[in-house]
Amino acid sequence: MKHTVALLFLPLALAAACSREPAPAAPASAPTAARPTPLADLPAVDGARLLEQIRALSSDEFQGRKPGTEGEVRTVAYLEQQFKALGLQPGNTDGTYVQDVRLVGLTPAQKRPFTVTGGGKRATFAWRDEVVAWSKHVADTASIENSELLFVGYGVTAPEFDWNDFKDVDIKGKTIVVLVNDPQVPSATDPTTLDDNVFGGRAMTYYGRWTYKYEEAARRGAAGVLIVHETGPAGYPFSVVQGNLGERLDLVREDKGMSRASIEGWLSLDAARKLMAMAGQDLDALKKQALTRSFRPVPLGLSASMTIGTTARTMASKNVLAKLEGSDPALKDEYVIYTAHWDHFGVGEPVDGDRIYNGALDNASGTALVLELARAFTQVTPKPRRSVVFLLVTAEEQGLLGSAYYAEYPVYPLAKTVAVVNIDGINQWGRTRDLTVIGLGASQLDDYLREAATEQGRTLRPDPESEKGYYYRSDHFNFAKKGVPALYLDSGIEYVGKDASYGTQKRDEYTNRDYHSPSDEVKEDWDLTGAVEDARVLFAVGYRVANAATWPEWAPGNEFRAAREQMRRP
Repeated sequence: MKHTVALLFLPLALAAACSREPAPAAPASAPTAARPTPLADLPAVDGARLLEQIRALSSDEFQGRKPGTEGEVRTVAYLEQQFKALGLQPGNTDGTYVQDVRLVGLTPAQKRPFTVTGGGKRATFAWRDEVVAWSKHVADTASIENSELLFVGYGVTAPEFDWNDFKDVDIKGKTIVVLVNDPQVPSATDPTTLDDNVFGGRAMTYYGRWTYKYEEAARRGAAGVLIVHETGPAGYPFSVVQGNLGERLDLVREDKGMSRASIEGWLSLDAARKLMAMAGQDLDALKKQALTRSFRPVPLGLSASMTIGTTARTMASKNVLAKLEGSDPALKDEYVIYTAHWDHFGVGEPVDGDRIYNGALDNASGTALVLELARAFTQVTPKPRRSVVFLLVTAEEQGLLGSAYYAEYPVYPLAKTVAVVNIDGINQWGRTRDLTVIGLGASQLDDYLREAATEQGRTLRPDPESEKGYYYRSDHFNFAKKGVPALYLDSGIEYVGKDASYGTQKRDEYTNRDYHSPSDEVKEDWDLTGAVEDARVLFAVGYRVANAATWPEWAPGNEFRAAREQMRRP
């Protein structure tokens, strides 16, 4: 999980990765269905049944729904049963409701602690409390040995912003220390504000994601890469990082992960200060330097050693999917996809004696809502002209792996996929006057959304926490970067009958207490009336897109538009 940003800036190679299958011509103006069925006449999601589904999926019976465990077996069987009971067709063209996703599970163990030496000093950093590390190498052990330490700012190479934290410094075989998030550069005219033209200003871009930093380190041949954790820029406390010290999953890769750095991981903020002090450096001063284009990597005069032992196992996890075939013979081979991830963290580190990471909000709630939207689609009249696919993906919590696999090996061509609606968490605190759109302004799907929300007397608002980079933290991103217009909502923040601070208070409460914790369970104070209203809007968007004369487009200038246009080349 969870959320996102409006206008992002990805490396050109990322945006170019897409299918070349031709697709229908798209409109130049915002698409609207002719006299769409009023929202009030569309099927509604039943709040009591939605809550019942969430309780079932987040119960201890499903053991936290971790891929590759008995919890997955039970979850997949349950989801297949639900789709069959609704009378939906198997979503896979092989006649099944599943798509196999080959994963490798890697469980790290410290064989030799992270030890830093230099200048006559030596320090060992505590496993879990100060350093959380692992290796993506499918091998018994992975090590760094007297590896030179470099501070490389934010670890970003972004030609479109004339930004290169590495300059001409060769980091091959070295271990780099990088800051979390991307540079939030002060405005040249007003240092108290941010330059919105560089890395989105306050909003995080993909360059700020930890996944990018590990990828860039691998591209440059680093032996190790450690990210300095800070709760605000990361969007979650260090306890979340600590809670992920168990088995980590990855897609099965031909190179067995050997192209990655040997050691990847995080340093706590206090550990990073301790490290910099050993080098005679001040972390806060280095952070200020890193906000300038002139920044150059700083040799720390230290070397690091560490050995990680890894226990590996391979598994065939499952994406689960079902289809409602379109009613129009000319359009039924075009697809609207609703997606959510079914997985969470399974059984892990105990917190207050509880070891089951039930993931009620994240994302039993989104999975349950897709099931209930599927139920509504079986009841709507007239049936949608285009086909509607309900895709529940695996291993989102491990790096969006299930959706990445589907986007790379789609059951239905992405060039024929009209739109994706992603659901990662629902509103569990009551009705709101607004809807938060992660990436507001990115595509014409917002026009459909605005039309439906207006029928409820509600408004759209941009992500209030765009600095946390939520656009890159859920499954719609893998479709967007391939060029498919994707919509992703979060809860509104103007709660009916509550004071203005209530929404922010509840978001912070969840982030600090329940996010990726065993305490993410159904609470007594949950009120799904807001989720039901949101569901009606999401249903209307998908239904109207499935019936529209034209396809929704990315907004002019959006970084994903080029990938969509690439699909249309003969």
